[in-house]
Amino acid sequence: MDKKLYEYAQLLVLKGVNIQKGQTLVISSPVECAYFARLCMDVAYEAGCREVVMSWRDDYVTRKRYLLADDAVFDEVPEHIPAFNNGYAKSGAAFLSIAASDPENLKGVDPSRIKRNQRAVGKALAEYRELTSSNAVQWCIGAVPIPAWAKKVFPDLPEDEAMSALWEKIFTAVRVHGDMRAITRWQEHIERTSRRKQRLNDYRFKYLKYKNSIGTDLTVELPEGHFFEGVSEHSKSGIVFSPNIPTEELFTVPHRLGVNGTVVSAMPLVYNGTIIEDFKFTFKDGKIIDVSAKRGEEVLRDAIAADEGASYLGEVALVPYDSPIKQAGVLFYNTLYDENASCHFAFGSAYPCIEGADRLSPEELLSRGVNRSITHVDFMIGTSDMSIVGVTHDGKEVPVFVDGLFAF
Repeated sequence: MDKKLYEYAQLLVLKGVNIQKGQTLVISSPVECAYFARLCMDVAYEAGCREVVMSWRDDYVTRKRYLLADDAVFDEVPEHIPAFNNGYAKSGAAFLSIAASDPENLKGVDPSRIKRNQRAVGKALAEYRELTSSNAVQWCIGAVPIPAWAKKVFPDLPEDEAMSALWEKIFTAVRVHGDMRAITRWQEHIERTSRRKQRLNDYRFKYLKYKNSIGTDLTVELPEGHFFEGVSEHSKSGIVFSPNIPTEELFTVPHRLGVNGTVVSAMPLVYNGTIIEDFKFTFKDGKIIDVSAKRGEEVLRDAIAADEGASYLGEVALVPYDSPIKQAGVLFYNTLYDENASCHFAFGSAYPCIEGADRLSPEELLSRGVNRSITHVDFMIGTSDMSIVGVTHDGKEVPVFVDGLFAF
């Protein structure tokens, strides 16, 4: 186990953020995962990191704040929070986030408090979001089990067995086998995915048309000059990094005004400590005009009302139904994992996957169809019978997905 943990830490630090000699690394971690965060710190210092800065989170503290804090605090963000993130980003630091939380930590919390806090934090961290989404800095998200999460995934197992089972699912998904070759396997994964990405970019589709048997019937316009990204990216300084580990997706930006039809969720969404199930969106001219859910509808409605851009799509992601995460055979209740088991969209802000984006102002990007918002929420829509057809600018229709799998 110790060997696998060290191999995983190496993968996140050396291949995920790809820390450089003399560079600062900011690690955000739950307090329950301190042992692993410290291991990542050790790896970073061994690689010549200038300094490792720790930023701690705690589910217990977060829940108590929402339940008991003075109501006014949910409309405020202390100045030191954006100063911390913006300051380190502008100084050239890299960021590693360890994702682990109780999927139902905020169950029973007043949704209006969550919405107001999200809005305040989104505005306060807008500059930091822009720096990360435009790859001005290297960043990576990985996950580590905690008992509350493990018990949600494996409710019939004792806590220690649930933790072990979730660790093994994670190790398999990130290609950690205990032989210290995870970085090599990840590079091979990058190379395979890059060949498929190049084919998608060669087509330069005008539209993608989605259909399946559970009710999705959606047409998504792609803006002029879009391109697909995935698995690895380049920072503005030319450093190759992997933002998400694991990841199986190839993603691009939809035109914010060019989405029409209905999309139905294929998996539950864990959002701000609430599980949302069996939901459906209807779009017209890009905007969500109708929403329903069997569970968590109020929270979902608040999420798409965070600001004007929250009710428009910001990401189109293609994931084959036979991905390693899907083959794990469990629902992870964690977006980092579940989004890589299924084709998905995100409502809210867009990663500017459009040619010349670094030379365009936010207003110019918006005019090109790149959505802007304080939020970005992935939701899963892929099924075993998902059909996706790409339509080129000259009207040619090209199968992209057949029965849930890439057609090429």
